[in-house]
Amino acid sequence: MPASTVKLTDHKVLIFDVYGTLMDWETGLYNGLKPLLSRFAASKDWTRKEALEAFGSVEGDIQSQFPEMLYADVLAKCHEVLEERLKALSSQETPATSSTLQGQSDPSVVDAEGASTSAAATAPGEGEESSHKAFGHSIRNWPIFPDSSSALHSLARHYKLVVLSNVDRDSFQYTHGVLSEGQKPQDPTPYLNPSESDNPHKYWHPGPKSPFSLILTAQDTGCYKPALGGFQTALEYIKTHPDLLGGTLKEDEDVKSRVLIVAQSLPHDHVPASRLGIKSVWIDRQSAVTCNTLPGQAAPWSWKFETLGEMAEAVEKELKEAL
Repeated sequence: MPASTVKLTDHKVLIFDVYGTLMDWETGLYNGLKPLLSRFAASKDWTRKEALEAFGSVEGDIQSQFPEMLYADVLAKCHEVLEERLKALSSQETPATSSTLQGQSDPSVVDAEGASTSAAATAPGEGEESSHKAFGHSIRNWPIFPDSSSALHSLARHYKLVVLSNVDRDSFQYTHGVLSEGQKPQDPTPYLNPSESDNPHKYWHPGPKSPFSLILTAQDTGCYKPALGGFQTALEYIKTHPDLLGGTLKEDEDVKSRVLIVAQSLPHDHVPASRLGIKSVWIDRQSAVTCNTLPGQAAPWSWKFETLGEMAEAVEKELKEAL
């Protein structure tokens, strides 16, 4: 807990990151990458951290260049570009190709149509193309953390929960279903964003089966975190919806005072939150090997827990002490 007198329960809205915080993004990605990594001498002995960092360097390039690309397509393109780089590295091509696997920006990752322009690029065969697409759709099988569903439902009794996630609508329906029911739903249809004609709001306000009151995907905001656009979209929308805030803001009240960011990734969520002046809660998942350090920077979060379940317990404790 911070030294200040501000409490978790002073806030009304929790804005959640999903992949890495509620769902085990690293395990899902790493398991999906293993068949590809095992094919190349350069990567067959990579550690989990090395594999995820190599993937992250590719993903960051693509998301920053093409913020409107659907996340399933981002995953598929990452798989394709990483394969091209591994082919080049394994055949001992140029050192410059090797350096892109260490997180250096590669400005020639993709062209304006999303096609690879790497010097090592070749048109993928039918089998390669299907493996890229399969990886892009693997998100529906990624596991959630065991405490996520129950903790979300507990927190939803006291807050309005908002999703702000680097994902597309279709992919999120599977994650949404598991988080809502605690297991893979027999029918994921109720967890898919409705069509614009069937949605009375600008963004989706899910029904009672869901612990969430508002869903904002990268497809909705038109950008990927850590870009500030998604956070700003969320704040502006929440500010104009008293049902999310627990009442209308006072004349001199800032919407940020009622909102908390809840996330695992320091660079994707906590740094942007700090830049915008929003307090945040770090869910420091102990299994994580990426996105959990900020060399040389002061801690940007206000509260820290190892699981979401611990945060839910802390909220219940605050409420009991207030009686």
